[in-house]
Amino acid sequence: MKNRIVRAVAGTFILLSLLLAIYVNINWLWFTAFVGANLLQSSFTKWCLMEDILTKFGIKD
Repeated sequence: MKNRIVRAVAGTFILLSLLLAIYVNINWLWFTAFVGANLLQSSFTKWCLMEDILTKFGIKD
């Protein structure tokens, strides 16, 4: 369950930041890069801040 939520949040952030970059300001692409970098580091370290946040809200795997 947690993995699905993490993927959904990451995908939503990426799509939202792309829309904001197109219609508001190109600098929103930095947010897209941040999300991508966070996903990449979590694949190496097996640690994800969003998973920790979800755990604190009581969501289990």
